Amino acid sequence: MKTTYHKTINKEQLKALSLLPADKPVVMMNLLKFKDTVAETGLSGTESYKGYMKAAMPFFIKANAEILYLGKPQRTLIGPENEALWDKILLVKYKTPVDFLEMITAKGYPTHLRDKALLDSRLIQCN
Repeated sequence: MKTTYHKTINKEQLKALSLLPADKPVVMMNLLKFKDTVAETGLSGTESYKGYMKAAMPFFIKANAEILYLGKPQRTLIGPENEALWDKILLVKYKTPVDFLEMITAKGYPTHLRDKALLDSRLIQCN
């Protein structure tokens, strides 16, 4: 059975996000699985993701984004015990869905750095 990895945004879900009320905050939950090694640089995925976060920080600031949590999950209390945990979880709060959408579509936003660092990911909109 082939493993499917996810790193790109689902266009239909992105459109649904754009239809949310423009005056309500939105929280984006990022589940992150890093590559062992990034072939282009020889760095670990974890090190490469730090580079992405550094490059993305001006975009976060411009979008008035608030990082609520960035950390490593420790154990599963409810769910399969043998299921691999994500390497990191990142929760980011945006004042509006528009702030998030403008950030990820802004010229120069370093999506390529995120993609290089990650083996797999999930981006889940929460309220």
